[in-house]
Amino acid sequence: MRPFAYVKPADVEAAVRAAVTEPGAKYLGGGTNLVDLMREGIERPDTVVDVTGLPLDMVEELPGGGLRIGALVRNSALAADRRVRTRYPVLSQALLSGASGQLRNMATVGGNLLQRTRCPYFYDDASACNKREPGSGCDALEGFNRGCAILGVSGSCIATHPSDMCVALAALDAVVEVCGVGGTRRVPLADLHRLPGDTPQVETTLEAADLVTAVELPPAPVAANSRYRKVRDRASYAFALVSVAAALEVRDGTVAEVRLALGGVAPKPWRAREAERILLGGPADEAAFRRAAEAELAAATVRAGNAFKSALAVATITATLRELSEGGTL
Repeated sequence: MRPFAYVKPADVEAAVRAAVTEPGAKYLGGGTNLVDLMREGIERPDTVVDVTGLPLDMVEELPGGGLRIGALVRNSALAADRRVRTRYPVLSQALLSGASGQLRNMATVGGNLLQRTRCPYFYDDASACNKREPGSGCDALEGFNRGCAILGVSGSCIATHPSDMCVALAALDAVVEVCGVGGTRRVPLADLHRLPGDTPQVETTLEAADLVTAVELPPAPVAANSRYRKVRDRASYAFALVSVAAALEVRDGTVAEVRLALGGVAPKPWRAREAERILLGGPADEAAFRRAAEAELAAATVRAGNAFKSALAVATITATLRELSEGGTL
């Protein structure tokens, strides 16, 4: 690991100033991703700005029934929060399906939002990876791409976003609070992450000194009938091949409201807008669920190793919506 300077600011404003004035600065929260990447030589900050002492570790009520989640709330604490388990079960389930208990005890909400891909070529400095070294190529295109993305990809990158939590947040229309040089602003989670295009190394819409300070969940009664389903190679400590975050309300056999997001299939948490459009106002039956899922996956770009993901995603969406329709009927 390369030598680096260490700064521990007293407040959010001081943290942002440090990120602006200190060369090559990176924020440190739980460290479960950044420290690993530093050990591998992929992240090479000249200065680490430790934000763990900032007062950003509370889950608070918002007017109207939503929640404000501080960026330093630990994943395990958020998953166990009674309000989350009751009002947003999809989020609690997604958190509990990620990593291991030990990592969840360390990982923070803000860090989870900004974790980087687990594509093996990104971690292997002997391989070509445009995300790690722009312009070098992408060995995953014709290499081992079983875990790679099939939606929103480009000729420069087919890496997936690894977060489970972010998929649930995408389905819940979460909003990210960010403090930067120009003050505080709110960014819809759907707009936080970028698709790779020709610049896969640019992964979010954040500026270099921007600090995530909170995530807001709007009130959503439909979220009480929600589920996160994750398909993976083993039961724990494995990233999703396909995951589905869904919330559903059915009235008189018709889909009255639906939220649907996918993980393991795209370079960012994927909100399934086309499937939602087809489902809304239509019959709440298995055939309709499958048609909507197939329409969402129609744009998939598959490769030899990950072609199975398209059918797997359709089956997982269908099964998740079927289960919710049985519990969300009025």
